[in-house]
Amino acid sequence: MNPYKSDTEALDAFTLKYNELRNEIGKVIVGQDEVLKNLLIAIFSKGHGLLVGVPGLAKTLMVNTLSRVLGLSYSRIQFTPDLMPSDIIGTEILDENRQFRFIKGPVFANIILADEINRTPPKTQSALLEAMQEKAVTVAGASHKLEEPFFVLATQNPIEQEGTYPLPEAQLDRFMFNIWLDYPSFEEEIQVVKSTTANYTADLKVILEHDEIIFFQELIRRIPVADNVFQYAVKLASRTRPGTPGAHAWANDYLTWGAGPRASQYLILGAKCHAAVNGKYSPDIEDVQAVANAILRHRIVRNYKAEAEGIKEDHIVKELLK
Repeated sequence: MNPYKSDTEALDAFTLKYNELRNEIGKVIVGQDEVLKNLLIAIFSKGHGLLVGVPGLAKTLMVNTLSRVLGLSYSRIQFTPDLMPSDIIGTEILDENRQFRFIKGPVFANIILADEINRTPPKTQSALLEAMQEKAVTVAGASHKLEEPFFVLATQNPIEQEGTYPLPEAQLDRFMFNIWLDYPSFEEEIQVVKSTTANYTADLKVILEHDEIIFFQELIRRIPVADNVFQYAVKLASRTRPGTPGAHAWANDYLTWGAGPRASQYLILGAKCHAAVNGKYSPDIEDVQAVANAILRHRIVRNYKAEAEGIKEDHIVKELLK
C-alpha cells in the first residue's frame, strides 16, 4: 500500500527514514559512516554486500543492529571447512507418519550474515550463492522461495589465507558492494571502549517495517535517470576492460580482466539510492562516482605487473574516475 501522494513525497519520506536509521544505529555503532551508508544502499537496492575487515571490528554487531532497526529476521552462519550445503539451506527428514518433510535451514531469514565465507568449500559457497541470485533454494527437486526482503552480508578476513577457499570471480560478481572496514579513529575507539566496558545497553527502536522496506526498494527502482548518467556508468565499466576499444591505459597496463555488465547495472542502482539518501530526486555523475569504488574493486583482476608495483584495485579505480 502506498501512503504517499507522489514519488517525490515518498522520496522525501525515504530520506527522513534513512537519517532516522543512521541515528538509531549510531546508538550502538560508533563511526563507520561510509560502511553503514553502503550497507543501507545495498539493502534498498536489493543487492548483497561483501564486508572485508580484520577480526574485532564489530561486523557481527553491525549486521545484528541493522536487522533490529529494520524489524527483520536475522541469521548468522559461521562458515567452516566441514559445513555442508544442507546446513545452510535445510534438509528433508522422514517424520513420524513416514512422510518427507522439509526442515528450513538458517538461510530462511531476511538478513543473513555469512561469516568468513571463504573458509568453506565451493560446494557450500555455491548453495548460498544460488539463494542470493534466485531468492529460492532447491532441495530434492523442489523449489522453496525465500521471503523478501532478502539480504546477504558475507564477511572475509583479509589476513589469514591458509586453509581458505577464495571466492571465484563469477561468485564475487553476485555481490553489489565490496566494503572495506577499517580501524576506528583514536577518538572513536575511546568511545567504543567507554560504551562496551560499562553497564549500558542501547534501547533500539524499529524504524522501518517489512512492507515499508519492500515499498522503498521498489521506489528506488522507479527513480528516473538522465541519459548522460547511463552513458557515464557504462563508459566507466567499459574503461576497466583491457584490450577493448574503450579501455583506459591503466586497464591495459595493470589488469587481466575488467568489470562485466552487472557492474554497469549496480552503478546505476547504487547511484539512484545514493541520490535518494542525500535528498535528490535523480542521480547525477557524482552519485555514480560515490559508489564506484565499492562496486568495481572486486570486479577487476590485477596482473603480475600491478602486484609487483604494489598498485591496488582502489588505485586503479581512482585513476579511472579522473
